[in-house]
Amino acid sequence: MRLKTNNLKYTINLKHIIILCVVLLAVNTIGAQEIIEDEVKKEEVIKKVDSVDTSNAFKVDGVAAVVGDFIVLESDIQKEKDQIKASGGSIEGVEDCELFGLMLERKLYAHHAIQDSLPVSDAEVRKNVDYQIQQFLQQTNGSMKRLLEFYNKDDEQSFRDEMFEINKSNLLAQRMQAKIVEEVEITPEEVRAFFNKIPEDERPNFGTELKVAQIVAEPKVSDEENQKIINRLKQFKADIIEKGASFRSKAVLYSQDPGSASRGGKYTLNKKQPKMVKEFRQVAFALQEGEVSEPFKTEYGYHIITLEKIRGQEYDVAHILLTPQVSSEAIQEAKERLEKVRERIVAGDISFADAAREVSDEKETRSDGGQLINPTTQDYNFELTRMDPELYAQIQNLKDEEVSLVLREEDRTGGQKFKLLTVTDRIDEHQADYARDYLKIKGLALEEKKIRAIEKWQDEKIIDTYVKISKEHKGCDFSGNWLKK
Repeated sequence: MRLKTNNLKYTINLKHIIILCVVLLAVNTIGAQEIIEDEVKKEEVIKKVDSVDTSNAFKVDGVAAVVGDFIVLESDIQKEKDQIKASGGSIEGVEDCELFGLMLERKLYAHHAIQDSLPVSDAEVRKNVDYQIQQFLQQTNGSMKRLLEFYNKDDEQSFRDEMFEINKSNLLAQRMQAKIVEEVEITPEEVRAFFNKIPEDERPNFGTELKVAQIVAEPKVSDEENQKIINRLKQFKADIIEKGASFRSKAVLYSQDPGSASRGGKYTLNKKQPKMVKEFRQVAFALQEGEVSEPFKTEYGYHIITLEKIRGQEYDVAHILLTPQVSSEAIQEAKERLEKVRERIVAGDISFADAAREVSDEKETRSDGGQLINPTTQDYNFELTRMDPELYAQIQNLKDEEVSLVLREEDRTGGQKFKLLTVTDRIDEHQADYARDYLKIKGLALEEKKIRAIEKWQDEKIIDTYVKISKEHKGCDFSGNWLKK
């Protein structure tokens, strides 16, 4: 995408952010977009485009542009605007020509993604469509009828078919964009040059930042409970293999995975797109069709998997998940263990960092003295205004080096754990400093370099790609050379 950057503050143009958050992501896009079938000859496309005029017959649904093998209809522009509004975005100050230019860019990405054979599986597209429909139904209180009326569709299948093509086009565009910038890297010298060219009085300000550390105590599952779960899964396997029981039926009845139990534990894995946890993928890809695995453990509990079918890079699997239960005695033990640790820290017998290294059950932070890493910036600093609301609520009243009371929370699997928190450092709002804010400055510099790489790719590909713009849109002042002047 061709994004404008402020030459002084190096910030991405806000109007593009508004559009991209709603338009480029597949989960938020429902405009009508047409892919020209292979059998349609280019001459026919040219003839179709050249027939576009200002008569009523073509004004609404005529062809606004052709980019490679893709068509943009006149009606698509208004539909893009309607969808941005429906998704909670604003198009105030966004000109039709600017929006149209972004649509052309998406078509250019999608066209070349096909030319480069970038993978977008039908299963992945259908999964996106299913997710989107569920999200849309939440806005209509579960009424498919109201949803179809809103998007002016006669039936659910036609709605799904249109969404399928839209999602496929958008996923292709995303794959192409990712490929363009996947090898873009930046050196320390480039970061310094980027920072030095910003006038001192125009360098960005960074908000108040905190460094936070934690000590975690997780209730232990007994060996007896773990073995009970393993034995139960082994019995499921025996029933399936020896007695012909249905794997899918057992998944529906017994699996504790809320995301797959209702559909018989089914997932589709792709070797090139790792989305499942490593242990799950390793077991699944080692199976033969029809084989059922032995019980194995992940962070979610214990599983058995069956491999139903291999389709190229895609593996259709089904699994059953059982999660061991933690006893009330184990929960109480974890809480008391952490209370004793807090007493030692407050008394000055041990530092927070040393206590974390000694007793914390969280292996990701233990060796760093419990120091949390910001998942966005990959450093230890958390900007106050962008901090996770739950974490902010837990530390907002802590003074520096003060230790929280023992906090109880549930993790993403529903398991309970206890933790202590402390603020190890506080940096007040300040103007960007090269040494202190190096990682943030590096991120800004890298984004600018990626933008330049995308712009260069666009300039080259527009020249090499068949592009036809209808006369109604030739007056647009495009950021790219779409009119090939």
